[in-house]
Parts: sequence; structure tokens; C-alpha cells
Amino acid sequence: MRDAYIVTSVRTPGCRRGKGAFKDTRPEDLLTHIMNAAVEKTTNLEKGDVDDIMIGCSFPEAEQGLNIGRLANQIAGFPISVSGATVNRFCSSGLEAISLAALRVMAGWSDITIGGGVESMTYVPMGGNLPRPHPEHARVQADLYASMGITAENVANRYDVSREDQDEFACQSHMKAVKAQQEGLFTEIVPTPAAQYVLQENGTYQKETFLQDFDDGVRPTTTVEGLAKLRPVFAANGSVTAGNSSQTTDGAAATVIMSAEMVKKLGVKPIAKLKCYTTVGCEPDEMGVGPAVAIPKVLDLAGLSTQDIGLWEINEAFASQALYSVRKIGIEDQMDKININGGAIALGHPLGCTGAKLCATLLANMQRLGVKYGVESMCIGGGMGAAAVFELCD
Repeated sequence: MRDAYIVTSVRTPGCRRGKGAFKDTRPEDLLTHIMNAAVEKTTNLEKGDVDDIMIGCSFPEAEQGLNIGRLANQIAGFPISVSGATVNRFCSSGLEAISLAALRVMAGWSDITIGGGVESMTYVPMGGNLPRPHPEHARVQADLYASMGITAENVANRYDVSREDQDEFACQSHMKAVKAQQEGLFTEIVPTPAAQYVLQENGTYQKETFLQDFDDGVRPTTTVEGLAKLRPVFAANGSVTAGNSSQTTDGAAATVIMSAEMVKKLGVKPIAKLKCYTTVGCEPDEMGVGPAVAIPKVLDLAGLSTQDIGLWEINEAFASQALYSVRKIGIEDQMDKININGGAIALGHPLGCTGAKLCATLLANMQRLGVKYGVESMCIGGGMGAAAVFELCD
């Protein structure tokens, strides 16, 4: 198969559900803006050059329904000829979309594609607006429908991940994110218009916009002592709290992928190649262990070991599962290479966007530090894990 080259990978800021900068910004507008930005940042690329667009979304309904992958590309001004689809693999939807877009290039079916993700957890809540589990099957395998917070408690209990370790991990996520913001390391972020409705003197509301250019969930004042005071959320005597769980967030991200022929024709300098991507199933009631099984599988496919990997982005759905996965894989001695700018506990987890968001962050850090191989991985609701290996271009 041909190589698939990533030439641009960008994201909006991640903003808190219901309280953050994007609480009044529709998901189509977030996605439209970031897709346009991705095209604009790509040398000599015209919208009509793109063959297909794949967009991840974990709850593709309501404002982000009706195939947002097609609707948003038309709102963004792509020609009618540019097709689009919506991909749902829950927390890996964005990465799944990038992998499918890359596969089209690798197979020779397309020369230029876009993969990305979007989720407005303000507009569409966790679980969707009207979840309806199968009544008979829910009695047989209720774990398929379990709260992800309960699965995080299961991981903590079964694999001895202490409350103290979870809180320490969560605090470090915020501290790394604070440092990255202060040093301007989130170079993958594109300032994004945010809507707000302002009360006028006549009693009506006027829609206004402002530019949002940072992740607004980072808490510089976070301390381990402060986190220790928070009550468990999912079990009376549990250890999983709002402070050591990912933030529910709004955001979008997009990645432009090309064949070698188009890279040469357009004079584009590629960032990286998508070397391998894989998924694997695990028990639904401990879905957080997903990275611990997906990462060894993808490394085996790529012919690499953990020692070959210079940077890791392991999604922090919960501190318990992220910590367990790190320990199980045997990379606890590489904490300085894991989520170096902070993770979802500080920066947010906009479900269907996260896989695409982490791709943009990982590639920006690989470029900055000259790291040859990077791995992105996450657990997935329903009991799965996903992982991808990226190889930096010379």
C-alpha cells in the first residue's frame, strides 16, 4: 500500500461543557472553522482538491446529527463534489476518522482526504438525548450500558490504583497544562470564533462573537490536597471524583492527509506518516484498560517496542485507567514522555473529537522535539481500546 502523509493537523481550544467559551457555539460552526483553517494552513491546497472528509462524533444527533461530516463541509464552502461521512467509535471516533481517511489514500482510492472530529457536549449530553438500551439484552449484559465512571471505579478496585495516586496524576495533568500554556506550546490550536448572547437594553439578546484561543478548563490552582477533599462521584466509598476524571468539553479538530504524489505536486512538507492503527475489545465493565491491550497490539503490528516510542498521548478518561494502562504496559519510568502538555483531566475530553485532537497535539510535540515515533491511545465506551503509531517525516 501507499504511504499516507499527514500535512496539517489542527484543533480548536477545548472548552468546558455548559460553562466554557463554546457553550453557545453550535458544533457545525466549530467544525466548519477548523476544517477551513486546516485547508488554509496547507500549502497550495484548494477545497476542491479534497476527495472525501471523515468526521468522528460520539453522539451524532440533534445539532451534530444528520451526517455532520457532509453538512459541515458544505457549510464550510467545500464544492458539492467533496463527499463526507460521520464515524462513531465513541472515544476513538476522531482517530478512527483519521485512520479511515488515511486508508483511502493508502489504498489508492483518494489522493487528498481530511479526517477529524467534533463534539459539543453542551448541545448533546453524554449518552445522547434519548438513550434506549435493548430491554432484554440489558438484563444479560448490562455492563455494555454501564456508566464509564463505574468502569473507572472497577479498574481502581481490581488493579489497586489508590485514590492518592489518582489525585497526584490529576494534579500533574493540570500542572503540565499550565506550564504548556505559559510557554505557548499548544501550537496546534487555531483561535476560534465563539458565540455569546448578550442582553440588550431593550430586553432582547444579540448574538456576538469573540475569539477563543486557549483551553479554558485548566486550573492553575489545583493541588493534591484540594483534590483529596472532593467526594467520590460514582460510588459512595469510591475513589473516582470529578477532579481525577476528564472534563466534559466542546471542541473540534481536523487533519489533512495526502499521497506522496500530491505532496510532491503541491510542494507540501509533510509532518508525519500514519504507520499503524488498531482496535481491540475488552470487558465492558472495565473499558478503561483499553490502552493496555491496544498499545501492545499496535506496537507489534509496527514492529516496534515501547523503548522506540519518544512520546505518548494516552487519553485521560480517568486517572485510574490511565495509570493502570501505563503500569500494565511497563512505561511508568517514561512519565516524562506521557501527555507532556497535560491530558484530558486538565484539557477536556470532547468525546468524538478527542482522537483527532490528540493527533494534533502529538504531532505538534513530535515536530518540536524531533521525536521519530509517537503513540496515541484511548479507552472506548462499551469495552474497547484503540492505538495508533505516527512516524515523523525527515
